[in-house]
Amino acid sequence: MKQITLGSTGITVSQNAFGALPLQRTEMDEAVKILHHAYDGGMRFFDTARAYSDSEEKLGKAFEGMRDKIFIATKTMAKTPEEFRKQLETSLDLLKTDYVDIYQFHCVDRCFSPGDGTGMYECMLEAKAQGKIRHIGVTAHKIQVAMDCVESGLYETMQFPFSYLSSEKEFELVNKCREKNVGFIAMKGLAGGLITRSEAAMAFMTQFDNVLPIWGIQHDRELTEWLSYMDNTPEMNDEITEFIKLENEELSGEFCRGCGYCMPCPAGILINNCARMALMLRRAPSRFWLTEEMQAEMKKIENCLHCGQCMKKCPYELNTPQLLEKNYEDYKRVLAGKVTV
Repeated sequence: MKQITLGSTGITVSQNAFGALPLQRTEMDEAVKILHHAYDGGMRFFDTARAYSDSEEKLGKAFEGMRDKIFIATKTMAKTPEEFRKQLETSLDLLKTDYVDIYQFHCVDRCFSPGDGTGMYECMLEAKAQGKIRHIGVTAHKIQVAMDCVESGLYETMQFPFSYLSSEKEFELVNKCREKNVGFIAMKGLAGGLITRSEAAMAFMTQFDNVLPIWGIQHDRELTEWLSYMDNTPEMNDEITEFIKLENEELSGEFCRGCGYCMPCPAGILINNCARMALMLRRAPSRFWLTEEMQAEMKKIENCLHCGQCMKKCPYELNTPQLLEKNYEDYKRVLAGKVTV
């Protein structure tokens, strides 16, 4: 199986890594079984976060006594040094370890640096000197913030959304990471569920020798699919290349990735599903999206306050109210039978 080295960290692991965000929706015993299966199948890199409810706890239970056999990356959304230290100690306790391989600032809207007045980067240096973290990383959703972090030379890893639907700017970020010897961790390799062919997603990733994809896994059947690619790795061929070309044509322009950072909505709108409903109806089995419950969720769009909170929080700077309205109109046409899916 292909090995990926994360820049200057020297961390070298098999080509598929485990994204543990979805595990917060899985019962403890089942989550532990899935994590053990991942390890047995060759996965060695596990990504979680303090913000993922009990995800860290599940990793801690699964890998207690195996700490030297895996690499763990976790994250903090702290905005003050006091909260940083508190979250780090909580993460170490739940993960049942005395160190984290990569500790990441989570979904930053700026590049923290020494002397910027926040004290945040100094916290990273302090934790590293204490041996509580081994490498300093960052995750971002805004491309310019990500570029600033990579250019700063302060971070050893960058975690950013990357898939075959990415724009030229994201490709530039990957190349910049290679140039600066910054490890690139690719999240949202399935574009928040819009990519439904894992073989194509995997083949795309194999083109980059400096990119480690973390696949969000909730069910064992999903894990089994990714593990099957460890030794029988799909490769880019004419058919997959043409498929990806058509996918990009269909999904060109602005669309909601479903990250949920715009939530909660003051009007109670389930934005991360409703703002991309038209795409989901066409790219996933529609029965779930047409239930009475989902119809009620979509109807909440009528009560949009146009307060702008979602737009301010959107990492992709989308006009979310406009997207909601467009998706609602399309949804009503589907319900009326004027559009087939």
